[in-house]
Amino acid sequence: MQEYQTVFQRREIKYLLKAEQYTALLQGLEPYMQPDHYGKTTVHSLYYDTDDYRLIRASIEKPVYKEKLRLRAYGNVTPESLAFVELKKKYRGIVYKRRVAMPLSDAYAYLSGAFAPPEKTQIHREIEWFLAFYKPSPAVMLSYDRIAFTGRREDGVRITFDSNLRWQDDALRLEARGQGNPLLPPAVRLMEVKVPGAMPLWLCELLTRFEIYPASFSKYGTYYKTQILTKNGGIICA
Repeated sequence: MQEYQTVFQRREIKYLLKAEQYTALLQGLEPYMQPDHYGKTTVHSLYYDTDDYRLIRASIEKPVYKEKLRLRAYGNVTPESLAFVELKKKYRGIVYKRRVAMPLSDAYAYLSGAFAPPEKTQIHREIEWFLAFYKPSPAVMLSYDRIAFTGRREDGVRITFDSNLRWQDDALRLEARGQGNPLLPPAVRLMEVKVPGAMPLWLCELLTRFEIYPASFSKYGTYYKTQILTKNGGIICA
């Protein structure tokens, strides 16, 4: 199995860009950023939650600490595709992500308690504690097309642009993708700036020049607020 990063600790700042802002910013980034080795790809994420949406309900209240669990794969997904089981936590503005990789078919079994990896790491133990405590199940699948950039000179600086954000809450299998339902207007792009510490000055200057400001946006949170709360009159019974 190929090498991959398992632990992340960084700040993640989100922005919603209009078409003209996206075009202008791409040109401005060219001297500083370059496409990463993945290039353009499609991301598919299956979010796990409790039956009463405990995890996302807590998250949208903007607590000091929050956590979520998702299963992620890339491109044209099959049961044999490499998939990542990801436990993502955020504390005081810092994102901590832990993940383990395995074939997608094994990942489904692992998350349901029907498969045990032959060798367990500390990350496996954290995920298994989460599963035992919350007893989550698949809640929604979110997909989007992503272009990712890394710094030409600065290590750890990463910028991603997501478009064609869509959701589906039936056939919750990453390999059983339908057309999906739009989560944002087609022309809007979600940008995420991911940095280990302070944002580079040149990036701050570009964002100011093009009047691009941080936005409070969660893909899963937006799905929950627009699809689940509206269907239940704004009330979810615990």
